[in-house]
Amino acid sequence: MTGVSASQIYHYFTDKSALILAVIGHRTDTVLGTHRAVLERVDSFDALEEWRNTIVASVEAQNCAGGCPLGSLVSATAETDPTARAALAESFSQWERLLHTGLQAMRDRGELRADTNTEPLAISMLASIQGGLLLSQTHRTTTALSTAIDTTIAYLKTLR
Repeated sequence: MTGVSASQIYHYFTDKSALILAVIGHRTDTVLGTHRAVLERVDSFDALEEWRNTIVASVEAQNCAGGCPLGSLVSATAETDPTARAALAESFSQWERLLHTGLQAMRDRGELRADTNTEPLAISMLASIQGGLLLSQTHRTTTALSTAIDTTIAYLKTLR
């Protein structure tokens, strides 16, 4: 428990939905802030691997507990709260756009072939990360996360 009474919570939030949206906003800012700091510099495979190392180190530092702060909210709210689901969908869309922008920068720089369609690659990479995070949380090792990201990067290297 937080040690905070319901009246204190409702002093700051009009209802439970407003509280949930605030939590989603905070977690989105935290997660994407971490990724944005690295992804905005992605324009090469070295930079992409630096991003990979940042993710894996972060999960290791948490002993693989908790999974994805956004993914866990999807599990908790998506089926019962359409407003929360929509907010989380937007959070994941922002993350996807960050990945897409980084992959586009790699393509523009000549790291990927000029005809590479980076949009589905960004979706695939995000899906791989989410699956890797879930399995890392389950097994308490970053093996699945590392494998998911490394396999995606290996595939991207075939598109040089």
